[in-house]
Formats: sequence, C-alpha cells, structure tokens
Amino acid sequence: MEATSSKAESTLQKSSSDVHTESNKRQNKSTSDTVILSADTESSQDGDSDEDTTSGLDDFSGLSPYERKRLKNISENANFFASLHLSESAARLREIVKKRQPTESKRKKPKKKENETGCRRSMRLLKVDPSGVPLPAAPSQPIVVADESQPLLPPGPLEMTPENQDDNSEPFKGFLQTWAELSKTSSKNRGKELSSIKSYKANLNGMFISEDTVCKVTRGSIFSVALHPSEVRTLVAAGAKSGQVGLWDLTHQPKEDGIYIFQPHSQPVSCLYFSPANPAHILSLSYDGTVRCGDFSRAVFEEVYRNEESSFSSFDFLAEDASTLIVGHWDGSMSLVDRRTPGTSYEKLINSSLSKIRTVHVHPVHRQYFITAGLRDVHIYDARCLNPSRSQPLISLTEHTKSLASAYFSPLTGNRLVTTCADCKLRIFDSSCISSQFPLLTTIRHNTITGRWLTRFQAVWDPKQEDCFIVGSMAYPRRVEIFHETGKQVHSFLGECLASVCSINAMHPTRYILAGGNSSGRMHVFMN
Repeated sequence: MEATSSKAESTLQKSSSDVHTESNKRQNKSTSDTVILSADTESSQDGDSDEDTTSGLDDFSGLSPYERKRLKNISENANFFASLHLSESAARLREIVKKRQPTESKRKKPKKKENETGCRRSMRLLKVDPSGVPLPAAPSQPIVVADESQPLLPPGPLEMTPENQDDNSEPFKGFLQTWAELSKTSSKNRGKELSSIKSYKANLNGMFISEDTVCKVTRGSIFSVALHPSEVRTLVAAGAKSGQVGLWDLTHQPKEDGIYIFQPHSQPVSCLYFSPANPAHILSLSYDGTVRCGDFSRAVFEEVYRNEESSFSSFDFLAEDASTLIVGHWDGSMSLVDRRTPGTSYEKLINSSLSKIRTVHVHPVHRQYFITAGLRDVHIYDARCLNPSRSQPLISLTEHTKSLASAYFSPLTGNRLVTTCADCKLRIFDSSCISSQFPLLTTIRHNTITGRWLTRFQAVWDPKQEDCFIVGSMAYPRRVEIFHETGKQVHSFLGECLASVCSINAMHPTRYILAGGNSSGRMHVFMN
C-alpha cells in the first residue's frame, strides 16, 4: 500500500503541475471569476468529505476547488483499478485458455453395436408373422422397366398384318380387295362449283351421328384423320400416338368387323393422306423419322423416306401426281423428297429460318408455294428458291402471340389462310396475292386450350366449301363447329353419342361426311 500511495502521489504531483500551468493561463481571461464562483458553489454542496480528502493537497493551495475535485477523482479511480488486480487476472485467463484448446484429431463416431435393437418397427416391415414366426421369402419377380422411347422398326417394306384380326381370314382378304378396287375411283373435285351458304347449311343440318358411327379405331390419342374420296364406300383412316394406323369401313356390320389396326410406325403418326394419284395408297408420317406408303393392292407398307437423325412433323404433296413431297422437321429443317428416285433418302435438305415446324401445306393452285407454321410465326416459301444453308421466306406473318398449332390454305383457290393459335384465336388472312403481305381479315375468339391430355386443335378447311372451316370445341355439350371466313358460326355438330372432345377432324372431299377423332382412339362420324 505504501508503494501504491507513493506512486499515486507522484502521479498527482505531475498532474497538479500541469493543472497549475493551465490555471495561470486562465487567470488572464476575463471569465476566470465566473469559473471560480461556480466551483466554490459545487464544493460547498459536496460537504465536509471534500475538505477532508483535499487536506493532503496543501502544497497545491493555489488550485481552484474545481481542479482539486478533478485530482481527487483521478486518485480514487487509480486506487480502485489497482485494487482489482486486472493484469494478474488477465494472465491467469490466458493460461486457462491455452490449456483448454482442443486437439486437431477428429471426433470419432461411436460404433454401432451389431446386436443393438433399433427403433421400433412394425411386424409387416420386418416380414414377421404376428405369432413371431418369420414369413417365407417371397418369390422374386422380374422388374419391368418402362421404356418410353420405342425402338425404330426395321427399314424396308413391312407386311400389312392387322393386329386385331387374323391376316389369313377371308374378311381381311376381302377388305384388301375392296381397297385395291378403289384405286379406279376418281377423286377429282376441282371442277365443282362452290355451294351457297344456304344450301350448305341445309346439307349440314341433315348430318347426324349414331352408335353405329362411333367406334374405337386405335390405341391412344388420335393425331391425324383422313377420309377416302370414294363415292360408294365410307372409309376412315386414323393415325395414333402409339404409331398405329387404324382403318374403318363403315359399311361392315357389325362395325367391329370393319376395323383393321396396323403398326407401320413406332412413334406418333402426325400426318395422314390418301394419294391424290392412287386412292389405294395411303401415306403416313411419324415422329420416328419415317414416311411410309400403305399399298393395299400388294398388302405392304413401303418405306418412302427415312432419316433416323431427325423427327418429322408434317408433309404435303408438291406435285399433283404425289411424286414429290415436302417434309417438315421438328428441328426447323425441311426435306424435298422425290418418290421416283431409288432409295429412301431426300433430294435436298433445307435449313429454314424457323426453330420448329409444326405443319406444312402446299398452295392448291400455285404448287411451288408452300406455308409452314412454326412456334409463333408463319412463313411462306417458294420451292424453286430453297437454299440448303438457310432459306429466307417470301412472307412472314408475325401477328401470333403464342404457340401455333397449324396453318392451311383454302382448298380450291388458296385465297384464304386459316391459323390456329394457343392465344385462343383463329385468324383468317387474305392470301390472294403471294407477292405482298397477307392482310389479316378476321379474328375469331375460340377456346384452344386443350390441356396436357388432349390433342391440340387444328382448324382445317372443308374441301367442298372454299370459305368454311372445321375446328374442335371445348364447349358443353361436346361439339364440332364450322365457321365462315367472316367469323360467323355456320353449324355445330351435336349428338348424344358425341360425349368427348374431337380434336382432329376431317371432311369428305365430295360427300357430306365428317370424321372426328378424340384422345382415346375413338372415331365419331357424322353423315347424312
């Protein structure tokens, strides 16, 4: 304590000398009397304790009471901190921390005991009988892995063998004979004059549906429909998502005997046409990268075009004799195919300006022009000016705001163009002048949101009527609608036997027959 007091005195003497020097400077100021007066007042309020503590500072009798109080506080604080021994406590804490530092070795996980009982589980999960007796081991069953991508069918011709009936039966042979004889039927209807809307409506009102004209033709959703141009028999063809092609002769009774299902493809059949040159030939296009021609006179599916590195979306005939085809690919490219050339390759592969092609359609009069529907744009090309590297369209239609489903020229003159878009609008354009832009004539509000499980709608023209087109509907009761190019509704096909949405529809080229396919493989036929 004596050492501490002597240390404090030296500190006080040093600080007091500094204070004395400062006080001498302040005495020269005019405000010194006011400071001394306030200090005296404060010291008188503190009581006798201040006088006792400052009694040891008689050597600094020249200091003001305020300076004496300040020195007193400094002395008390120094004594207090010295009594705490903070430096010694800090040294002890450092030693404790060093001793408690963990080693670098990782913590070892406790080993599980082999016979240790785990969490409580049911006897069913433990495969134990309620009586405690272990159950016998279940026989092992092979695990079946579903493969979504079906393997491609072998190249070359495929025999026309029905999957639902015996290929050696007499009815099937008669079926083939019937189709072969239809090659003599003339399917040209270009010279027929356009009917008036009044007579056209009257004929549509006479069409009806019954249980005999509704039947399941394929397995899975129907992606394409075609009607044979025969004037005598009613023959319907349907392409399915499963790669099947179903043929239905409605003149057979019972109706199941007139249905024959074939498997010429391994993936969805998105396009189906009867040959305009030979009605006994039916051409089908599939996502699997093949185009085949079903020849009923020889009971075989010939391979017309094959490209295993690409997936096809649509095709159409560039020539009226069906000798050349224009094929659209899902990757935006196009193929020019000549059936007269030996082999199953293309004549020319063209890279278009579209990233995807959904439908391809050739102008009915000026067949060098064709139209493609992409994601959101519609392009018109000239087949004489196609560039393999990158072909630019003659005309581009950019009015669509969402994904396109189809685009088709009107059947007789090609002066109108109808498009189906996912923005719930059907658009009709004036395509009478190919050399200029196509002005938009009419926009029809129509619900085209079919969802995930239904095939997308495609508005197609009636081959008999230049200014009317057919499209499916999501409205209740279920129906198929016909619109005029002006946007007015011409007719709605209704009936008790129509209980589902017919997404894909086709009209007979000369007769009043409508065929519609739904997403379960069922065909609905309206006829007079």
